[in-house]
Amino acid sequence: MMKGGLAGLMKQAQQMQANMKKAQDELATVEVEGQSGSGMVKVIMTCAHEVRRVNLDQSVLDDKEMLEDLIVAALNDANKKAAETSQKRMSGFTAGMNLPPGMSLPF
Repeated sequence: MMKGGLAGLMKQAQQMQANMKKAQDELATVEVEGQSGSGMVKVIMTCAHEVRRVNLDQSVLDDKEMLEDLIVAALNDANKKAAETSQKRMSGFTAGMNLPPGMSLPF
């Protein structure tokens, strides 16, 4: 009896791992947009943190320091959105695991 229960748990764990891998692969193609300067700088990146595009409004090209700050802010915004999107998609996998508060699995 114990053997069957353990085998069942192992099978469930393997299935969950396969589902998590599939979800991670899908997230690698999901794009999010980070913005700064009221949309003057936009960064498109995947949830795997691969930057796809950077769009700059013509008005920000004259001030190098401001542009650098706006790019950093847009990248940080995109990173935050990618992390939030990933967390939302992956939270279903940890829902029934009774993890202690504040603890999560790495995605």
